[in-house]
Amino acid sequence: MEPEPSPLPNGDSTASAAATTTAAASIASAVAANAAPIQSTRINHLAESLKLEHQFLRVPFEHFKKSMRSNHRIAEKEMSTVVASVSEAVNRDNMSQEEAVNHLTSLVSKLQGLKRKLEEGSKSENLQAQRCRARLDHLDAAEAENLSEWNNTRLKRILIDYLLRLSYYDTAVKLAECSHIEDLVDIEVFHEAKKVIDALHNKEVAPALAWCAENKSRLKKSKSKFEFQLRLQEFVELVRADNNLRAITYARKYLAPWGATHMKELQRVMATLAFKSNTECATYKVLFEFKQWDFLVDQFKQEFCRLYGMTLEPLLNIYLQAGLSALKTPFCYENDCSKEDPLSQEGFRKLANPLPFSKQHHSKLVCYITKELMDTENPPLVFPNGYVYSTKALEEMARKNDGKVTCPRTGLVCNYSELVKAFIS
Repeated sequence: MEPEPSPLPNGDSTASAAATTTAAASIASAVAANAAPIQSTRINHLAESLKLEHQFLRVPFEHFKKSMRSNHRIAEKEMSTVVASVSEAVNRDNMSQEEAVNHLTSLVSKLQGLKRKLEEGSKSENLQAQRCRARLDHLDAAEAENLSEWNNTRLKRILIDYLLRLSYYDTAVKLAECSHIEDLVDIEVFHEAKKVIDALHNKEVAPALAWCAENKSRLKKSKSKFEFQLRLQEFVELVRADNNLRAITYARKYLAPWGATHMKELQRVMATLAFKSNTECATYKVLFEFKQWDFLVDQFKQEFCRLYGMTLEPLLNIYLQAGLSALKTPFCYENDCSKEDPLSQEGFRKLANPLPFSKQHHSKLVCYITKELMDTENPPLVFPNGYVYSTKALEEMARKNDGKVTCPRTGLVCNYSELVKAFIS
């Protein structure tokens, strides 16, 4: 007689619960063990990525400091006017009642103007502080769990930076608005630059000189020659218009102070008074060429970027070059370069032109037909004409063509048995 089978434990069984808990704990430990390296790698990549956000924080901070300095100067100027007006009233002993009323009315008007300017300045400073805070919050929100979404926002920021640098302002504004990242991009800063650039394209130096006056101390600290170049160009335009007397007066007032540091440039440009704008002398003819205005635009962009701590190159170019530096090899510039290689496109080749070739410690052979790696498991086979393809690709070709194989580059047809095996050292 066979023994009765033992009954299955029910849901209240302590042994069953313990076994289930142990199994679940084992599975959780295994999943955590596998996930831990992935999580750690993502965090490390994120930490390295955040090191590239120097410009992202510095630009609004520099703009904030500039707003504070500007508001401080305005307040000091207005306060000096008010104090001078009060002192004038105090020192006058024979002021009539009507004059006193008019003076006080004028003083109240000035104080109201000062109050309005202080309120506008405070509003501007609060806006700049809000943008700094928004960017700090954005960086603080970067975590491994939401990395894909965060990188998507970053890509939009980089695209907007590229559009702004190339003067596609309307497109940049629309992209920022539809992505709701107005506080994360520098549209207002670039609008400030746009006014100067547009004026220089129209051969006007006044906005550029005003910008130099606003940032005089910082430009002087960086030993900038931009204001000097603007003054030289304005002098040249007076000579071009045959206003020699005005040109000489202008030189005495605005160019003479630069004589101690830029005498050679001054001597050269002053000689244009004798050579005129129609000269054929190459040394002076170049000063009258209109491409000098393009030079001023480029110089302004450099000074502007340096002032705000921006990179001279667009961020998009920098990130693309970082990737292309790992892909660039001599093979990329051959005619039979694979179309899947980004460097097969002329735009990427131009961008990668100043970059060095990627250093490859070990050669990797990739089959032209299957795009798979050729190694000991899939060794390369050599055609009689010297071209090399993978065994897997040629075996399949021979199987479909009664033992015949065709070189896809030259059209050479031969038997599979004629192929020679190549060995990778």
